[in-house]
Amino acid sequence: MTPLMAGIVFLLVLVNLLLWRFLMPWYVERRIMRFQNELVDRHYDEVEVMYRKMRAWRHDYHNHIQALKAYMSLSRYEQAMDYLDGLDKDLSTVDTVLKTGNVMVDAILNSKLSMIQEREIAVDATALVPGDISVSGIDLAVLIGNLLDNAMEACMEIPEEGERFIRIYIDIIKKQLYISVTNSMKGKAGRRGERFLSRKAGNHGFGLLRIDSIVAKYGGFLNRQTEEGVFATEITLPLVM
Repeated sequence: MTPLMAGIVFLLVLVNLLLWRFLMPWYVERRIMRFQNELVDRHYDEVEVMYRKMRAWRHDYHNHIQALKAYMSLSRYEQAMDYLDGLDKDLSTVDTVLKTGNVMVDAILNSKLSMIQEREIAVDATALVPGDISVSGIDLAVLIGNLLDNAMEACMEIPEEGERFIRIYIDIIKKQLYISVTNSMKGKAGRRGERFLSRKAGNHGFGLLRIDSIVAKYGGFLNRQTEEGVFATEITLPLVM
């Protein structure tokens, strides 16, 4: 190889290294930000659907009262009870499942809990979050939304409905926001080194990366564990009290 050829090869290698060093982080960050924006938009769409249902039910409230009065005036008590049962079932699809004390957490949790129940996944949820914590609403939406989306995706790989479950626990413990999500899954989660691999098609693990980045942003702690049939995530975020 002539000195000129060797120089060209060296320059090409150097350019490739520089592109990898400086452009790849920028590219990955752009993809993550685009994924975050799409995720937040989807969360707000889900919440808007839930509140549209609530507004529609309230709009029909007067008509429901008139129908019940008509049944009662005609002594049709069995029909009145059937009507009330139908209303109760309808209301359960829009009623607030959890009231944590934080508007953003309520919105995201309840929209996701509605989706979880529609998928016939058993759920146990406890959450207490003050309205004035130092974690931003957007970060809470992305964090909780990603955790529950991942949990739902894993559960839906299990064909037997009775074996699907998600457990959620959120609270303030020792001046830290504590978030725990445990879910059933098929088999065990794969990992590459210390990093777990996403099974979700299309986003190439950007949801997991977004969770990681938010935890790092607040100087928090993240612990993921898996065993046969179960995946668990624990997060603690220090709070400015």
